[in-house]
Amino acid sequence: MTTERDPRPVNSENRPPSPRERFYRRERRSVPDARAFAREALADWGGCGRTDDVLLCVSELTTNALVHGVPPGRGYLLRLLPYDDGDGVRVEVHDSGDGVPAVPPRGGCEPGEGGRGLVLVSELADKWGVEERTPGKIVWCELGAARVAEARP
Repeated sequence: MTTERDPRPVNSENRPPSPRERFYRRERRSVPDARAFAREALADWGGCGRTDDVLLCVSELTTNALVHGVPPGRGYLLRLLPYDDGDGVRVEVHDSGDGVPAVPPRGGCEPGEGGRGLVLVSELADKWGVEERTPGKIVWCELGAARVAEARP
């Protein structure tokens, strides 16, 4: 009888993926760069049933940081953290700007205006919020394992 050695490190399948983070300067190209970074991290972690949702949330939160939260000469930090035994992803965007983002009231956006980013995040994410930091804030969202499609009224 022969046996084959498993080349994987011991207990590697039980270890959650490592958090990822990257700092971005206040530049337009930082948003697609952040999205590519998130896509790469999710692929390295073995995929995610909600990859498109995560990438859209990354786009919206980094765009908000770029447009509203990052003073000139500064940047923002994107952190991706696995949670729920690696089946979920927490997206954090750290910036040094003032103010607290909020979801605009329904019907509060005219066509062609901004303001829909947090509406999308609030609809896609399981949870989202804002935490204080000095200076600035952390805007975050969490997306768990793939959701079963919900019937919308």
